[in-house]
Amino acid sequence: MPHSSAITVPVRRLPHGAGLALPARATMDSAGMDLLAAVGDAVVLPPGGRALIPTGLSLALPSGYEGQVRPRSGLALKHGVTVLNSPGTVDADYRGEVGVILINHGEVPFTVRRGERIAQLVIAGLVDAVLEEVSELSESERGTGGFGSTGSGAL
Repeated sequence: MPHSSAITVPVRRLPHGAGLALPARATMDSAGMDLLAAVGDAVVLPPGGRALIPTGLSLALPSGYEGQVRPRSGLALKHGVTVLNSPGTVDADYRGEVGVILINHGEVPFTVRRGERIAQLVIAGLVDAVLEEVSELSESERGTGGFGSTGSGAL
């Protein structure tokens, strides 16, 4: 069931995506929709290997929105496979095929088969931000502390 703020996103199924399900949320409160591999023959990712996996879909996102291609936690945990440029961005003015760059950080080859769930697609609204150059920034509690400066996270 769509949320009350649901938008309609036109989707074009490409010939090699025939027979595959369109992305959909698994539950009403799921943030992402599963993207499926639209490969003909299986693609084997050796340890350290990467490949662009087609989805067989093109989108026409409304202006002011983007598609975020994110990893699936199950693939990452069980196989060490993730989205290399995470999150990947699908711009509203892009009309080409949505592809997923997968990388195998695991220790054994991973086989991508047709119809396999390879990533999630999250549609997100954008904020129209204008950057303004200034000579000084306001103070904050953190200040200029960088990577790891907010603590170890240990409880």
